[in-house]
Amino acid sequence: MGSFWAYHQFIIAAFAACLVLIALSNWRLLRRAGDWAPPTAWPRVSVLVPARNEDVNIGDCVRSLLAQDYPDCEVIVLDDQSCDRTGEILAELASQDRRLRVIPGLALPEGWLGKHWACQQLAESATGDLLFFTDADTRHEPQSLRHGIAALMAEQADLLTACPRQEVVTWAEKLVVPFFPWSILSFLPLALAYRVRTHAFCAANGQYMLFRRAAYDQIGGYAAVRTDAVDDIALARQIKAHGLSWRLALATQDVRCRMYRNSAQVFEGFTKNLFAGFGYRMLPFVLVWLWIGIVFLQPPIVLVLIAAGLLHSTYSVVMAAAGVFLAVLLWGISNARFGFPLYLALFYPVTTVLVLFIAARSMALAVRGRSTWKGRTMVRARIRWW
Repeated sequence: MGSFWAYHQFIIAAFAACLVLIALSNWRLLRRAGDWAPPTAWPRVSVLVPARNEDVNIGDCVRSLLAQDYPDCEVIVLDDQSCDRTGEILAELASQDRRLRVIPGLALPEGWLGKHWACQQLAESATGDLLFFTDADTRHEPQSLRHGIAALMAEQADLLTACPRQEVVTWAEKLVVPFFPWSILSFLPLALAYRVRTHAFCAANGQYMLFRRAAYDQIGGYAAVRTDAVDDIALARQIKAHGLSWRLALATQDVRCRMYRNSAQVFEGFTKNLFAGFGYRMLPFVLVWLWIGIVFLQPPIVLVLIAAGLLHSTYSVVMAAAGVFLAVLLWGISNARFGFPLYLALFYPVTTVLVLFIAARSMALAVRGRSTWKGRTMVRARIRWW
C-alpha cells in the first residue's frame, strides 16, 4: 500500500510538470495579435454583433467598433428581440453613424439556439470578405481590427480566434473565469493542435471569431452547429473537419470583456458550456473532471493531513509539496499571460472545487433537459455514455 501511495504521488507531480511544459511551449506560440506585419491590402470586413437584452453593454461596445482605424468595414448589430433599452440605444447610434446597420431578429425557429440563429442572420446580411463575430460585452481598442486581420492574413488562416483580456471584479469572477484560459494554455499543445485534424485538439473563443467568408460558407456557417451549445468550439471543429486552418492569438491589448457581473451569471454561463464542451459524453466528462480533482486537490489535502499529524511520510511531504508548487507555478504562468492578478494562483484549490461543482451541475441539468441561457431553455441534448 505504501509503495502504491508513493507511486500515486509521483504520478500526480509528474503530470503537473508536463502541464507546466505545455504552458511554457504555448506561451511562445500564443502570439499577441499586434505581432504580425500588416498586409499589402486590407479586405472588407463585416463586424457582426448579436445583442439580446444588452442595454448595459451595447452602447460602449458599438462605439468602440465604430472607432476602429480600419479602412473598409461595416458594423451590423442584430437586436435579438430584446425587452430592455437595447433597441433604443442602437437606434440612436445608427442615426449618428451610417456605418452602423441594425437589423431586427426574426422569431427563433425550432431546433436552433438563440445566439446561433442571431449570428446566422447577421452573416446573411454581411457584405464583407471577412466576417468578424464578437459579443456585446466586449470593448475594442482602435487597432483591434487591423491587428486581427494582419494576423489572419499573415498566417494564411481561415479562422482566427483570440483571447481578450477578461475583466474580473467579484470574487466569483476572479475564482472561476481564469480557469478557462488556464485550461487552454495548460492542456492544449498548440504545436500539435495546429497540425492534426483530431477534434479534441481545438480551442476557440466566441468573443473573437474572425472568418474568411469563403471558409465560413464552406463549413455551413452557424446552420451546421445550430444545436451545439458551445458554438465557438463547434465552429472551430468544423474548420478542422473541412481541412481548413485556424490560429489562436492573444488579444489582451486590443479587446477587453467582462463576461459576467455576479455569481449567478458566472454559474449559469459556465453551467451551459462545460458538459456541452465534451459533446454531452458522460464517461469522458466524469473521468477528466475526476482526474483534475485528484491532481489539483490531493497534494494540498495531503499537506494538511501531514500538518495535522494524521499522515506520516517524508516522501509524501516532498511529492505533495512538489505538486502544490507546480500547480501554483502553472496558474501563475497562465495568469501572467492572460492578464489576471498573479495572487489568484494561490487560490487554485478553491477554483478547482468551484469548477468541479459547476461541472457536476452542468451534467445534471443537461441530463434533465433543464439548461437555460438568457431566459431561454436550451435545446435538449442527446446524452451519450462515450
